[in-house]
Amino acid sequence: METWRELSALPTFPSGTFVTLGNFDGVHQGHQAVLKAMAAEAHAEGRKAVAITFFPHPKAVHDPAHPPELIMGLEDRISALAETGLDGLLVVEYTLEFASQTPEEFVQNYFVDAFNAARVVVGRDARFGRGNAGDVETLAALGRQHGFETEIVADASGGHARRWSSTWARELLEAGDMRGAADVLGRPHRLRGIVVDGDKRGRTIGFPTANLGGVQGLIPRHGVYAATLTVLEPVSTTVAPVGVALPAAVSIGLNYTVGGDEVRVEAFVLDRDDLDLYGATVVLELVDWRRPMLDFGSLEAMMVELDHDVAWTREVLSA
Repeated sequence: METWRELSALPTFPSGTFVTLGNFDGVHQGHQAVLKAMAAEAHAEGRKAVAITFFPHPKAVHDPAHPPELIMGLEDRISALAETGLDGLLVVEYTLEFASQTPEEFVQNYFVDAFNAARVVVGRDARFGRGNAGDVETLAALGRQHGFETEIVADASGGHARRWSSTWARELLEAGDMRGAADVLGRPHRLRGIVVDGDKRGRTIGFPTANLGGVQGLIPRHGVYAATLTVLEPVSTTVAPVGVALPAAVSIGLNYTVGGDEVRVEAFVLDRDDLDLYGATVVLELVDWRRPMLDFGSLEAMMVELDHDVAWTREVLSA
C-alpha cells in the first residue's frame, strides 16, 4: 500500500478509483469488512482502492482542550489499513483551514480531482465539509453531478447484538477485557513506544523490565497483562531478535509498593536476561488482564506476586 501525505504526491488514476474516508480509529473488524470488500470489488473492475484518513483527529482540532484518546497511533493505523488490501492511503493533515471547505469543494478537490473516483463508499452517518454540512444525500447528489457512484454500507456486527465500533473497543479496553477487545479489533490491542531508562529497580530483584516512553495507543485498565513484545526498529546497541514476538508480563500503572508517582508501561520478557532494548522501538500486544496494580507492603511480598504473574503469563500465552 502506498501512503501519501500531500495531494501533490498523488499519482494519476486514469482507470478511476473506489475511495472511502474516515478516522478508522482502531481499524476494527467493521472497518476491515468494508475495506476488504471495497478493495475486492475495485480490483475486479481493474481500479485502485484508496482511503482518506485524518491526523490529528478532527475533535483534537475543534476542541483542543478535550482531545480524544485514540485506540492506536498513526503508524499502527497505517499498518492495519495496509492489511485490508487497499492500494493507497492519503493521510490528510486536519486543520481548521481544511475543515473550512464546503461539501462541494471537498468532493471536487479530493474525490474528483485527486482520485478520479468511480465509486465513493461511506457509512450512513458520514458527514463532511464545513460544519459537517454534507451527508449521504449530499454525496449522492454530488456523485450524480460528477459521475461517480455512491455506496452506502451498513454497519457490521459479526453476529453480535451490537455493531463493531471504536466506541465499543474503547469501552472493553478501559474495562480490561482484552479478549473482548481483540474480538472487536480483530487483533490484540497494541501499544507502541521507545524503550527508555527507568529506575532499574527491577534488575535488583530479578525482574528487569523494558520501560516504554512516548507510548502510542490507548492505555487500557491499569494492571498486569500477559503480552508479547516485538522489536520493530532496533538501534545499534539493541540485543534482541527483530520482528519476533517475545512472551512478556506487562504492568501498566502506578507501582504503589515502591511509591511510584507516574503511570508506567513496563514489560518483563520471560527467560531472556540477555536483552538490551534501550532506544529500540517496540510494540506490545496485550493478550489478557490478570489483576489491578496493588500495594503489597514490601518488596518481598511483591516479588512473590510477580512470580505468580509470570507463571500466569506462561499459562495464558502457551494456551
